[in-house]
Amino acid sequence: MGSLKFEPPQENNSADMSSPLDLVEFRRQGHMMVDFIADYYQNIEKHLVLSQVQPGYLKERLPESAPYNPEPIETILQDVQDHIVPGLTHWQSPNHFAYFPATISTAGFLGEMLTTGFNVVGFNWIASPAATELETIVMDWLGDMLKLPNSFLFSGNGGGVLQGTTCEAIVCTMAAARDQMLSQIGRENIGKLVVYGSDQTHSTLQKASQIVGIHPKNFRAIETTKSTSFALSPEVLKSTVCSDIEAGLVPLFLCATIGTTAITAVDPLGPLCGVAKEHGMWVHVDAAYAGNACICPEFRPFIDGVEGADSFSLNPHKWLFTNLDCCCLWVKNPSALVSSLSTNPEYLRNKATDSKQVVDYKDWQIALSRRFRAIKLWLVLRSYGVNNLRTFIRSDVKMAKFFEGLVEMDKRFEVVVPRKFSLVCFRVSPSAISKANYPTANYEKCVNEVNCKLLEAINGSGRVFMTHAMIGGIYVLRCAIGTTLTEEKHVAMAWKVVQEHADAILHPPRIN
Repeated sequence: MGSLKFEPPQENNSADMSSPLDLVEFRRQGHMMVDFIADYYQNIEKHLVLSQVQPGYLKERLPESAPYNPEPIETILQDVQDHIVPGLTHWQSPNHFAYFPATISTAGFLGEMLTTGFNVVGFNWIASPAATELETIVMDWLGDMLKLPNSFLFSGNGGGVLQGTTCEAIVCTMAAARDQMLSQIGRENIGKLVVYGSDQTHSTLQKASQIVGIHPKNFRAIETTKSTSFALSPEVLKSTVCSDIEAGLVPLFLCATIGTTAITAVDPLGPLCGVAKEHGMWVHVDAAYAGNACICPEFRPFIDGVEGADSFSLNPHKWLFTNLDCCCLWVKNPSALVSSLSTNPEYLRNKATDSKQVVDYKDWQIALSRRFRAIKLWLVLRSYGVNNLRTFIRSDVKMAKFFEGLVEMDKRFEVVVPRKFSLVCFRVSPSAISKANYPTANYEKCVNEVNCKLLEAINGSGRVFMTHAMIGGIYVLRCAIGTTLTEEKHVAMAWKVVQEHADAILHPPRIN
């Protein structure tokens, strides 16, 4: 890097940058970039998984202003290596077991290159017909892989759209539900609308509620219990809804989850949809992570009952090897989305739209502009095929079973909730924590503190990255397996790291 001190700009009147897209340079620099990324992955295990930099580190390393004259790609890539890479948390490290996976693949990379290379802005059909039509095709392909009811597919008068994230999908569907309801009861009654989820539902639901104008007091996060495996109880939902109706409120929207963020709990779709339909509610199914596994026949029963829902979403960027961002949303009634989200300025009018024979995806999403995400998903589906995609998912589940077995063999630990997919939730067992070493009136709080200390030590080592959750007052460590490069040896190493730090915490050295 150059000096941080200000230097007067030097005028450069040469014609060395004749075009922002010099194809000779594009080829040369493109090869360099692919090599740089490939080398990064070749050496990714050499990096500490969790970045160890301090807040504000980068400002101290970079100049105060942008360069006045061009800098060579060689210099820029060296600065990426020296200054950016140290500040990365390496999500693609095989030792990344935090949150949920953000999977990648060769096909995902190549699809992203095509998306960026074509750089079409496919807001309506005429803006790029192939972008729209490919999206309708791949959404039906994936819907068929999931055995979604035909009513969710274009072939059955439903349809799918690629959003960026689950939050966008829920905002769009909730806006559609809101406007449908307000057309019946009057827009002045928006303050009566109520949204329902469980205390395990992703915070995205609350954020969406805020965005679409639901009164904060009308957001219901219904408590779950161990007796229902922390799934949303249809009986408790029904009781809550009835109480709201008696209070003069209007039930609007239910978000059921397949694979909750904390522990991958599964809400019972059939019974929940039954309750919701009694009261005219829109049901959205959030299957962001676990829904991907439902392309495997053995996991498909987890979404039984989806036929009673109004919309369904999952994220192939989590577990279907399609680089971020890619969220699939299917709806039974596309016109509900269009009615809420469409605008038709004169400058976008065209014969194709006026013919009503095409899809204009601008009316299915929040923004006008949109990326050509479909070509990325298309490459993944074609490059690996359904059989291999199932094999990849099953391999991750097998590794999770392996980790679960290691936990169960060490009597100091316990698996807190049954594993359903490739997430294992575990902790140091209370029986392994000596009350003599941790005298306290609130022993459960002490157990939580020990497990919190253990996670901090694991992540502080930089060798492994895991995250935590609170479930029923219990602090659990989450080991989420599914990063593309993870192999069984990495899972075994992760468990060894856990044991080493547990040894140090449970049996601290005596001080004479």
